[in-house]
Amino acid sequence: MSIEIIPAIDLLDGQCVRLTRGDYATSKVYGGDPLEVARRFERMGAEWLHVVDLNGARGDGMMNLRAVERICAGTHLRVEFGGGVRRTEDAEAAFGAGVERVCVGSVAQRDVALTKVWMERFSPGRVVIGADAREGRVCVDGWRTSTMTTVDELVRAYLPELRRVVCTDIDRDGVLGGAAVEFYRSLCRRFPTVAFTASGGVASMADIRALEAAGVAAVVVGKAFYEGVSDFNAW
Repeated sequence: MSIEIIPAIDLLDGQCVRLTRGDYATSKVYGGDPLEVARRFERMGAEWLHVVDLNGARGDGMMNLRAVERICAGTHLRVEFGGGVRRTEDAEAAFGAGVERVCVGSVAQRDVALTKVWMERFSPGRVVIGADAREGRVCVDGWRTSTMTTVDELVRAYLPELRRVVCTDIDRDGVLGGAAVEFYRSLCRRFPTVAFTASGGVASMADIRALEAAGVAAVVVGKAFYEGVSDFNAW
């Protein structure tokens, strides 16, 4: 299987949680020690880990960076981190904590010029654009604010330098209802030079195989791991 399966850790007040459709009121705790959760994923065979600071995503500042630093130091996982990266100092702090890639969402939508400066400074391969979408429109501030920007418009703003986009279908996130395969297939066809990571709704290996056939480079899996609804050990 060529598609990369990336387990997810979402951090809220230092704990590993999952939300449903991005609603903070639905937060469910799955572990109090993020490092132990990360080590479990490593034992399962993961090479990458997608970590989101939910406090940072909603504008509280990167409150969970110490936990991210512990994961980077305490495992061999390559960490992709997002949530609260608003300033150059935030990006520097994230890379300083040991993360491999920084995922930028709100700033990518609001300040293209600044995000391009980061891509030039840290390299386009290490700055990932986060396109979190509801009904095709990009949402920011921890998915609480809808914009008029489409995913296509956001992607085009960063071509030709753009290397990777993490695209989350918010309405499917955390509900285990299957991935929006055709949505990702159309993105891959329109932007063949961009590696897309799909996120939201994945519940089975069948979902992952369908995304791989659609041209998706990687898939983030969250609640399906924590709820044990499917066996991903085969990856």
